[in-house]
Amino acid sequence: MVPLVSIMVFLPLAGALVLVALRGASPRQAHLVGLIASGLTLLAALGIWMRGVDGGFAQVEEVAWIPSLGAAYRVGVDGVSLPLVLLTGVLFVAALLFSLKMDERVGAYVALFLLLETACLGVFVALDLVLFYVFWEVTLVAMYFIIAGWGHEDRQRAALTFFLYTLLGSLPLLLAILSLYLGSQPHTFDMRALIAAPPLAGLTATLTLVALLIAFAVKTPVFPFHTWLPAAHVEAPTAGSVVLAGVLLKLGTYGLIRFALQMTPDALRSAAPVVAVFAVFSALYGAFVALAQTDLKRMVAYTSVNHMGYVVLAVAVAAAASREVVRSVALDGAVLQMVSHGIVTGALFLLVGMLQDRAATRDMAQFGGLLRVTPVLGWFFIMAAFASLGLPGLAHFPAEFQIFLGTFGVWPIALVVLLGILITAGLYLRAIQATFLGAVPDRWLTMPGLTRSDIWSVAPLLVLTLVIGIAPWWLLDLIHATVERITS
Repeated sequence: MVPLVSIMVFLPLAGALVLVALRGASPRQAHLVGLIASGLTLLAALGIWMRGVDGGFAQVEEVAWIPSLGAAYRVGVDGVSLPLVLLTGVLFVAALLFSLKMDERVGAYVALFLLLETACLGVFVALDLVLFYVFWEVTLVAMYFIIAGWGHEDRQRAALTFFLYTLLGSLPLLLAILSLYLGSQPHTFDMRALIAAPPLAGLTATLTLVALLIAFAVKTPVFPFHTWLPAAHVEAPTAGSVVLAGVLLKLGTYGLIRFALQMTPDALRSAAPVVAVFAVFSALYGAFVALAQTDLKRMVAYTSVNHMGYVVLAVAVAAAASREVVRSVALDGAVLQMVSHGIVTGALFLLVGMLQDRAATRDMAQFGGLLRVTPVLGWFFIMAAFASLGLPGLAHFPAEFQIFLGTFGVWPIALVVLLGILITAGLYLRAIQATFLGAVPDRWLTMPGLTRSDIWSVAPLLVLTLVIGIAPWWLLDLIHATVERITS
């Protein structure tokens, strides 16, 4: 059988190596290589989907790597990782399409994005702890250089903050990996074995869980480990913000499910109420702080803290619930929310980037009436904003409905988090009114409309937003097959 998972993972890296070899490549050639590599990667991901998964790990590929330690190159997919693989493929194509206007050191820019895509895909498909950690660290390096090299005015400080926070967050993850390895008998880095028979108990399991929670809270991010996020988003180039919010934040919540929920289940069950408190506070904090912003990009960045808080809450519910149906509903919602958040927030960052390219500002107070001047941009933003605030018929609604339904079955008091939806609705309606309605300032009357590459980068995301909102079953069926095994 063709090793499609490995081909998918390393296709972007192959594209990056081609760009390294073609040092004198023109911007047009570099963009072409990037789109071909990311496009083929998306096709490979769709091929993996068409092959199907049965609930457990499927399409597993395994080659000995460090036999003396029990480490191997092991990759595969299941109903939790495959939706995130598909999300990654879609968002990187969208980010590179948006970047077609980029003409500054294009070869290095595209190569770093392709390296980042390989690293993100590697995290989602890795079935070996060492391999997982290697891919995890490479995402940090690639994103650091993207922010530092092509970000906005204060990019150096933002890139350094991002690097230091996430590097320090990686150290507890390394300690947790060593604890899982040493606690297993026989010692193994095989994630399948550690999931099938969680090796830790008692104080060791609790300390390992604490290390995992810190590592994944930084990446997600959860309050109070979120402070790197606003600066990184605001200073990153638009395509970098799309990937950062759409994919990299999901590494944290994916880790919570794969490690904390599946490898230290008893410890997470005991700690679930504490995790839920942090999740609820993070969701409400993100919504209230987003409401205080006048910078559109910073506002969208803080809504990510809000929405990812819902995902963490769902994982806590899945750990604590005594009834299998409640656990399944919450975890189905968590995975679907990860996908929907990536698509919707990715679209919002693209649209804010398009507006910034035309106006050289993101301050809502500077705008007004832009729906008359750039109607396509305006209606696209309105649709994405309505999706983000959870309007029925759009992608967030089925995910958040399941999360809140599961939460009600365990901690009814935690539904105070619903206040976050009201605040999110208010902040997006305010943004729409300030930016796209009312009188048009004279200086924006000649604002150009969207280019063809702009439309091609964001329109598919909005179509997916509508499809998932109206008919989520095609994605939920894939997710539930694995969730049912996790929660049984």
